[in-house]
Amino acid sequence: MKAAVIVFPGSNCDRDAKVAVEQSLGKPPLMLWHRDTDLPAGLDLIVVPGGFSYGDYLRCGAMAAHSPIMQAVKKRADEGARVLGICNGFQILCESGLLPGALMRNADLKFICRDVDLTVDNADTDFTRGYEQGQTVRVPVAHHDGNYFADAATLDRLEGEGRVAFRYVTNPNGSQRDIAGILSEKRNVLGMMPHPERLADARLGGTDGKPMFDSLVEALS
Repeated sequence: MKAAVIVFPGSNCDRDAKVAVEQSLGKPPLMLWHRDTDLPAGLDLIVVPGGFSYGDYLRCGAMAAHSPIMQAVKKRADEGARVLGICNGFQILCESGLLPGALMRNADLKFICRDVDLTVDNADTDFTRGYEQGQTVRVPVAHHDGNYFADAATLDRLEGEGRVAFRYVTNPNGSQRDIAGILSEKRNVLGMMPHPERLADARLGGTDGKPMFDSLVEALS
């Protein structure tokens, strides 16, 4: 299995993602700069990490979505590579059209940084088979624009097709239908606001995020 983490100006969770992937995979992922115009051959997993790409100017993720490397990411996603977007990465995936909907300002207009409980809504994906259906997991959030929004038809389609991966037990940001993470139509792209990479090591206070990376390694190796 071959993995990579994309680095944008303003990314601040790229190293956390690198460590989480490396702990499960047994070797470090490639660290790729946003101005690269192509991706190495044979990539199985691409992580678009959290942070504040381009200082969150315009809309969060809007400028990063037009970085040269994102065209290559979209092409690989179309070819079936797994893409995981976390927090700002989720915003970038929505802005680039890889996932539907948008991330708006939190309902209370305040930055949220704390652990939250999530329910695993779909445990039958390469990202989530390390969990049980309906399991409650604790994962940190750290965002100002994590309020997931989509029109009613899109929300109905996501739910009807089993493309809601995670929901908040107690909604911290106003996301519609408590959605914390969604999947693409092919189930090979996952975007989520919470940070599984920040609780993937017992030394950090918990391991509820580690099954996601273990699941991906098992599925793609």
